[in-house]
This record gives sequence, structure tokens and C-alpha cells, in this order.
Amino acid sequence: MAAQASAQTRRPTMEEILSSPRSTFVDVEHMAWTPSKFPGVDVKILYQDENTGMLTVLTRMAPGSFIPLHIHTDIEQTYVLEGSLDDEQGSATAGNFVWRPGGNTHLARAPNGCLSISFFTKPNKFFDDVPWFTDLAKEKSKTPV
Repeated sequence: MAAQASAQTRRPTMEEILSSPRSTFVDVEHMAWTPSKFPGVDVKILYQDENTGMLTVLTRMAPGSFIPLHIHTDIEQTYVLEGSLDDEQGSATAGNFVWRPGGNTHLARAPNGCLSISFFTKPNKFFDDVPWFTDLAKEKSKTPV
């Protein structure tokens, strides 16, 4: 048992470290903002796993903009960098964090604008046939130039 524990905590060699799965560095500053279907709401998709639905997104909301009524199918975690993100249950202001469990239903508003980073484990379901953020890139690629 002790040998098994020591094998699990052995420091890897530099060769093992370099052959491990690679980190992905994202140049967020130079990424273009993608307009969403929601007026005044732009996104930068930082990470997406189409198989699981996991998503990390930087969202910029103009003053007075909103994300329509939707239900979270799993946990959402959001850190507000600037402005505030308001809903029927409260307000997350700059420097603060809010998380919502699966089943939470709300309309997200940015009365004074908002810049936030959000982590989703599964896509939200929007009412009224509104697409999820990750569908935007698919639709954009289908649009003739």
C-alpha cells in the first residue's frame, strides 16, 4: 500500500512533463468580439468543448442590454470584471462572483454595462428559440461573405 502511494506522488521527470498534454494559451486581447443575437451583447469564446457543452466566455454587455430569459441546465459561475450583472434575485457588481445551479431561470441585465467571465458546464436553454452562444460561430460560418 505504501509503495502504491509513493508511486502516485513521485515527481515526474522533465521528459514526462514535456510529453504531458499541452497547455493552450489564448491571446484574449487580440481576439475579435463576436456580436450575439442579443443587442449590445458581444462575446469572446475562450474555451469550448462541443462534446460536453462546457464553455468559458468573456461577455461584454452595453449599458441597458440584457440576455433573454433562460434556464441553466447545470451550474454557471460568473465573475464580474466591470459594471454589474443584475437579475430578479440580486446584483453581482465589479469584483464579485455569482453562481447559479442547474434549474435557475432568470433574465440577465446590465443596466450600467458589464464585462464578465463565465464558466458553464452545459449550455443554457433559452426560451423563444434563441440560440446559445456557441451556436453563434456555427451560424456565422454559414453566412455568405
